Amino acid sequence: MKPYGVNQAFPKVWKGSWHNFMANLITSVRTFDVRFPTSTMLDGSDAMNADPDYSAAYLKIYTNDPLLTGDALVFTIGRGNEVQNSAIDILAAQIVGMDTQHAFDTIGDIGRKLSADSQLRWLGTDKGVFHMGAGAVINALWDLFAKERKLPLWKLLADLTPEQVVAAIDFRYISDALTPNEALQLLRNAQDAKVVNEDILRRDGVRAYTTTPGWLGYDDEKMLRLTAEAVADGFTLVKYKCGKSVEDDRRRLGKVRQLVGPDFRIAIDANQVWDVNTAIDWVNQLQEFNLEWIEEPTHPDDVVGHSKIAAGVSPTKVATGEHAANRIMFKQLLQLNAMSVMQIDATRVAGVNENLANILLAAKYNIPVCPHAGGVGLCEMVQHLAMFDAIAVSGHHERRFVEYVHHLHEHFVEPTNVVSGFYQAPQLPGSGAHMLDSSIDRYLFPTGHYWTEALQQSGAQ
Repeated sequence: MKPYGVNQAFPKVWKGSWHNFMANLITSVRTFDVRFPTSTMLDGSDAMNADPDYSAAYLKIYTNDPLLTGDALVFTIGRGNEVQNSAIDILAAQIVGMDTQHAFDTIGDIGRKLSADSQLRWLGTDKGVFHMGAGAVINALWDLFAKERKLPLWKLLADLTPEQVVAAIDFRYISDALTPNEALQLLRNAQDAKVVNEDILRRDGVRAYTTTPGWLGYDDEKMLRLTAEAVADGFTLVKYKCGKSVEDDRRRLGKVRQLVGPDFRIAIDANQVWDVNTAIDWVNQLQEFNLEWIEEPTHPDDVVGHSKIAAGVSPTKVATGEHAANRIMFKQLLQLNAMSVMQIDATRVAGVNENLANILLAAKYNIPVCPHAGGVGLCEMVQHLAMFDAIAVSGHHERRFVEYVHHLHEHFVEPTNVVSGFYQAPQLPGSGAHMLDSSIDRYLFPTGHYWTEALQQSGAQ
């Protein structure tokens, strides 16, 4: 059988009950600059990002059906959100006029085309605002596909055949680590367990960990209060920001250990602030706290540095990926044993297509995928990818944790639902990215109600 790969469209014969629908026409696209004032409460503060305003470069695809849209976002932290929107505008124009069934049949080709514009590619080869912009378009299309079929995205992805999944992936630059045939075999190996895995997902969900107590701007009282609440809520791993000073980290982790005991899982996140040798020395001074992992210990592009750190801080694991720009970075991190935990992000790479590649790369190298989330909308979006992995790739296992942060969920049509430390499977059609119109109206920058009121108040002062 000829493998499905580059430039080969999805098979046209579908299994399942979701193929009976009328295809639609994409009529227009629009972006929105949505910004939330999280810097006022120091939510999201860490050693690299002191005062983020969680923001969404938000894309909406409109169709001939006035009730059907495709929604997606790229997460940013404030300034520059308008730049990201400009990149999305340029790329999204390419899909206007497409028939949605044709788009579904050729989603792999669409992804490759969005990343192949030579003039735009010059500004960043598979990285940066145009790569993330391509991800917004791809994610919005998948949201549209799922809504058309009246399925949550995790279910749509899990119901695809192995051939359909592989056809969505661009294997260029990663075939030395994962070939289309190898990807097909990984997916076929999981086929017999899919029904049982889906039953487990619907019953239990997928395990979450939380960073809510761990922001670096929080004082000790707030950190410990939120830690106690997280333990009571059923979380079995909590992550804390670090990197301000060794003394400060030792003090904070000491207080946490005193509260939760010696065996509760805790992880730390340096958010890229260290040089390689500094990272090794720093983490080794914290070994007594029995850390689950050190996250983003150095610059995200320094694969060799990550490999050196991983060897130098063992048995503490290295986790990274939220700033890994593409599948090529993940390939190298795996090939050089530079990480023990892969942290994919729903909006950093070129959308669902590229994250399918990342999940399969991790499966080939037997590395758990523990997605990065938090921000605005990231929990809602990335849970679908973790659930696809749990059903159709690596199954349910104890090494998977999906990040959860208790911020801004109320702004989405279907907020995440975490019960006793487990993400519950979303029920509504779509990818989870659909933001409430009222939230867009209020936090649209700079003309939304919140920002105009804030400007008036600052002017009065």
